[in-house]
Amino acid sequence: MTTTTSPTETTSVVQPSVSPLERFRVPGAFLLGAVLLIGVAPLALSDFRLNLLAKYLCYAIVAVGVSLAWGRGGLLVLGQGVFFGLGGYAMAMHLKLADAAATGQTLPDFMQLYGTSDALPWWWEPFADPAFALAMTVLLPMAVAALLGFFVFRRRVKGAYFAILSQALAAALSIWLIGQQATTGGTNGLTDIQGFFGYDLNDPVNQRMVYFVIAAVLLLLMAAARQLFVSRYGELLIAVRDSEERVRFLGYNPANVKLVAYVVAAGMAGLAGALFVPAVGIISPALIGIVPSIGFVIGAAVGGRASLVGAVLGAIVVAWAQSTLSDAFPAAWTYLQGLLFVLAVGFLPGGLASLGVVLRRRRTQTRTTPTVSTAPTGETA
Repeated sequence: MTTTTSPTETTSVVQPSVSPLERFRVPGAFLLGAVLLIGVAPLALSDFRLNLLAKYLCYAIVAVGVSLAWGRGGLLVLGQGVFFGLGGYAMAMHLKLADAAATGQTLPDFMQLYGTSDALPWWWEPFADPAFALAMTVLLPMAVAALLGFFVFRRRVKGAYFAILSQALAAALSIWLIGQQATTGGTNGLTDIQGFFGYDLNDPVNQRMVYFVIAAVLLLLMAAARQLFVSRYGELLIAVRDSEERVRFLGYNPANVKLVAYVVAAGMAGLAGALFVPAVGIISPALIGIVPSIGFVIGAAVGGRASLVGAVLGAIVVAWAQSTLSDAFPAAWTYLQGLLFVLAVGFLPGGLASLGVVLRRRRTQTRTTPTVSTAPTGETA
């Protein structure tokens, strides 16, 4: 017997119910983070501690990009210090020119000391324009990442080879900056930055303003990254990470998918470097070499590279530990940093963010494990 339905009839589809707790979990976590960063921290911390937190939040912005490129895309980006440095130097160049102009000078102070001529280098001149400088803090790192990624991903370079190549780029940039003392400050970098778009950075009120800007940028980038994670592109990025050949068979170009994640992560790192300069007042090759680049990845790995919140918290905790323990154990901190990375990748790949899931899984396995009888043969257990 065949049952027919008329064309006017509609079939109702029962959608899976979502609990109110699950529906508001992400907005609630975002709101809690905003309250803690913007409301609680400025009231609970001194000016010195708040300035340190601003520095850590800059590292957390880099971790957001690492979570996108590595956590979702499987790209072990060990050269984020390059993009952090490009954004930082772009911002510092403008601020040094602004400080010089405020005192009636045409050259920054270090060029007057180390420079070989009385003329400003031609590639410094555009950075006197604040709009150009702000754009370059993001566009320059993204352009370098796009150029490098285009050739690397087209050649299907991945895994350890990609990580080594990104590290070599960080080392090359650091060496080049050190060798250009007359135009980049050399080993010292660009230091003693006094102003930030007309505001005196020696004023604690203005330092707090810089902190609020950094916190707001971090929250906005986390929200944007979250939207990327749950979008169609985010699903495609995970598919490329898990089975690149299958994605290519379905008609997508994995190189383009990975390139977008790499370029976006570079832009976030450049913006973090630009905000780092007014927060700390310095940018130097020591902050953008191989060791800082590895530090960015370690923070995301310890917290949980696949989790935005985990990567951000991990970056803050590792940066705090570095500031605290490197003073007490200057010779041992580098080894401890490497040990953290090995432990996180080898024994807890999901980072601290996955610790609850791992414990629940083990508890479930323990409950479902059948009991083996130890009674002798022929007897009833």
